[in-house]
Amino acid sequence: SLDDLRARQLALSDEDERTIPDLLIDQVEFADVLIINKTDRINETSLGELQAVLRHLNPDAEQIVSVRGVVAPARILGTHRFDFEKAEAAPGWQKELNGVHIPETEEYGIGSFVYRARRPFHPERLWTQFEAGLPGVLRAKGFFWIATRAEVMASWSQAGQLLEVQPAGFWFAAVDQSEWDLDTAQREELEAMWHPEVGDRRQELAIIGQRLDVPAMTAMLDECLLTPAEMAGGESVWATMPDPFPEWSFEEADEGAQDEVGPSGAGISR
Repeated sequence: SLDDLRARQLALSDEDERTIPDLLIDQVEFADVLIINKTDRINETSLGELQAVLRHLNPDAEQIVSVRGVVAPARILGTHRFDFEKAEAAPGWQKELNGVHIPETEEYGIGSFVYRARRPFHPERLWTQFEAGLPGVLRAKGFFWIATRAEVMASWSQAGQLLEVQPAGFWFAAVDQSEWDLDTAQREELEAMWHPEVGDRRQELAIIGQRLDVPAMTAMLDECLLTPAEMAGGESVWATMPDPFPEWSFEEADEGAQDEVGPSGAGISR
């Protein structure tokens, strides 16, 4: 569905621009228990497929299968199991970025991988690919870099058919070191990922999907990167490339952007 919450009369206010997929995915990824109800209305194969998808979206959540909402209260009330920090780290996409791979569910074709590159995307080629779509993708999230906006770390969030991109901060490479507010561990992490030519700028995207053709999708995204000849032109040439992306304002950036350097969030928010 591409409906927003206002269309379903579920919005918190007129300014609430979230969509049904936004809300659903956020709730699935943050939960520690997922109740799959009305399972008498689907067959065993469909249930298994759904459970495999949910396991990739949130591998740490307990799944409870129910009919007509019948669930033992002790399984969901007073369990004292909720841990905010663990919930923040639970999403499958974040585990993938942090190097914790979730095994493929071969029976249903559910799998995941991380796309990484140290060249920027050509904005027009990436936009064209967005319009064509990414086949088989159920969830994708991470950070990316486009050539015309070399200072900006952009966030990429896809849930089903809905794809949202927006600014998330500035790359450390684009900011004077006097503005870096990092402890020793963060600085060491940044140094470990630092590239001599592009600094911390990179593409880092966790992709979860069904029957993903990983080599083909990797090649598809690679085609959107600058070629070696385009890279040689440097940022002054990159800035003149055609860029169909809307103008970005940092008022649009996620409030969750932080001064972190880990794989799941690298950059300085302003």
